[in-house]
Amino acid sequence: MDVGLTGVLTTLLLLLSVLWFLAWRNDKKRSQLPPGPAPWPVLGNLWQKDILPLYRTYEKLSSTYGPVFTVWLGLKPAVVLCGYEVVKDALLGHYEEFGGRPEIPLLMQLSKDYGFVSHDEEKWRELRRFTLSTLRDFGMGKSSMSWRVQQEAQHLVDLLAKLRGNAFEPMTMFRHAAANVICSVVFGSRYSYSDKAFLELLNMIGNYISFFLSPIAMVYNTFPNIMHHLPGPHKKALDECEKLKDYIREKVELHKLTLDPSCPRDYIDCFLMKAEKEKRSIYSNEDLVMSVFDLFGAGTVTTSNSLVFFLLILAKYPHIQAKVQEEIDAVVGPGRVPSTEDKLRMPYTNAVIHEMQRFHKSRTENFPRMTTQDVVFRGHTIPKGTAVIPVYSSVHMDPTQWENPKEVDPGHFLDGKGEFRKRDAFMPFSAGKRVCPGEALARIELFLFLTTLLQNFTFQLAVEHEEMDLFSLWLKIERKVIPGKFFAIQRPVSA
Repeated sequence: MDVGLTGVLTTLLLLLSVLWFLAWRNDKKRSQLPPGPAPWPVLGNLWQKDILPLYRTYEKLSSTYGPVFTVWLGLKPAVVLCGYEVVKDALLGHYEEFGGRPEIPLLMQLSKDYGFVSHDEEKWRELRRFTLSTLRDFGMGKSSMSWRVQQEAQHLVDLLAKLRGNAFEPMTMFRHAAANVICSVVFGSRYSYSDKAFLELLNMIGNYISFFLSPIAMVYNTFPNIMHHLPGPHKKALDECEKLKDYIREKVELHKLTLDPSCPRDYIDCFLMKAEKEKRSIYSNEDLVMSVFDLFGAGTVTTSNSLVFFLLILAKYPHIQAKVQEEIDAVVGPGRVPSTEDKLRMPYTNAVIHEMQRFHKSRTENFPRMTTQDVVFRGHTIPKGTAVIPVYSSVHMDPTQWENPKEVDPGHFLDGKGEFRKRDAFMPFSAGKRVCPGEALARIELFLFLTTLLQNFTFQLAVEHEEMDLFSLWLKIERKVIPGKFFAIQRPVSA
């Protein structure tokens, strides 16, 4: 037999043996985990379109395997939690056991495990506590923060008024507005909407977040040692983030030169002062850079994306938009800007904002939780160190908790008297130990930005799209597959 052919056959036999062993080993693991769809060798369920993404498939999978089931991301299992009762039981009833965060390769490649999203438990606790305390000191949840948002919302109104009804794409504009709010706290300054350098930074962070949530990012996180050496969109996203980190480093160095300990101006000053006082490795220069990066990214992209999605819903449901405007006219009127105090007298508007958040599906596969110890949960033994994916869309679409879960219905958050009512099965900011630290700021921004915009304009879609599924349409807009253009028609009341 030809030597070359013998070598090929030997290699194939070896490869098949390895695949068989991996499949056998996985079968042994599977018997100890909650049931789930059969994975392919090596790839797991990664490229099985009837399995991932979970926000599309969880109903079918949970009806087959129950509300707690296992999917395989390559050779690693991830336990999926569906429905309000199960997610609540895990994140609130067993908050310590389900309170870990696994090492996420894409995030590790970017952060080198610096910053307050570190998977190091001690660092995460300390930097999260410091960040929340500092944000509160600079007004998060207070009237001073509301004033910052009001001022930025007015800048948006001025920009839209100059368009005189011409079509516009809100993504960059809204991203800039949300960024200016967080920059006023982090950097101590805001940026002009014509600042091209800052617009480029915003585009970079938007591209990274969009990539982080994408299927290819899941492949990267599953096979980081292979993907790191291959070309692809991950290279561009990570390279752009390095430019943003360099920009933050320049800001930090400038702050060091101008720091006045008796009068800290912003988050960076406070961090530098804490580092000088504590002399601990947790408060290193790179931890500061990544903490600012995380604040900048989370405080910019998530809020602006939500606002664009809100406009999409309001344009699709003009009767809801009109009713919100009626309430704004009655409570606020044309003579002043909306304030956070108005929320208490605007139950319908508050209900609409909550309903739009409920309806906005979340993509959580790339940012899972992790068990911190072996835990017996709902009849299953889940080993320590297992990735856990709570599907928040399943909570927000749970038919046992919502009267019309698949419809946009502000009545979900209104009682029989038309007053606003809270719902326990509302988790847009997660729940338990890892709840979003920016929740208070995001709530202020969503209310003030939206009410100020609707006080002055009526929004309509500028381009008709055949796609009727709102979230699919939103994903195409967010990924820039199609233009997300709107008309902002000035309302007479704003005059």
